[in-house]
Amino acid sequence: MRPYLITAKPGRLNRAACWAGRWALKFLALAVMVGLGAVVLVVRCARPVINYTATRAAWLELWAASVTGIGPVGAAFGSGLTDEFVREFHKARTGAPA
Repeated sequence: MRPYLITAKPGRLNRAACWAGRWALKFLALAVMVGLGAVVLVVRCARPVINYTATRAAWLELWAASVTGIGPVGAAFGSGLTDEFVREFHKARTGAPA
């Protein structure tokens, strides 16, 4: 092995390409984080509206069931879904490594 190969510095073009690649990766990571943050913000801001709408829809269904005499169909499916969500949430919360 020749000694000049060990101490040779990378050329300007190589260093510029590495620098540009590093900054492009940092910018891409920042863009992904900003995008995910925007999605999380929208979901968190919409949660009260969704909860209110779901509560009103449940009350409307109960009222319609009492007027028509037909049982509340959504409540049968909704309670099962709620139980499943609670079960999954507790499983994820208690089974996650600390």
